[in-house]
Amino acid sequence: QAQLVESGGDSVQSGGSLRLACTVSGYSVSKYFMAWFRQAPGKDREGVAGFSSDGTRDYVDSVKGRFTISRDIAKNMLSLQMNSLKPEDTAMYYCAASSFKTAPLKASFFGHWGQGTQVTVSS
Repeated sequence: QAQLVESGGDSVQSGGSLRLACTVSGYSVSKYFMAWFRQAPGKDREGVAGFSSDGTRDYVDSVKGRFTISRDIAKNMLSLQMNSLKPEDTAMYYCAASSFKTAPLKASFFGHWGQGTQVTVSS
């Protein structure tokens, strides 16, 4: 059974940076598609960044050039470096694992989720 545990969420000012980490057990980050999602109050869960098994990365347009997804195969971890944060980035951020080697950034393609870590960006 896959277990995903996020950490790194915090409250920062606009323009600041955060690095989120996802520690994974019972699942290999190198074999399947993994991603970061976020959900703001009253909004649908949104795919932010994805990492395919072949190393291909995908980002939602709103974070391109600001966020970077990475994985550490040796540590079996997934990370999200977030720079130039904006108030609209405020949300609960979730790490997710798929049973596919690549997939769209849609929640329905992911069967394993962490509990989330809160990111709050103030103006």
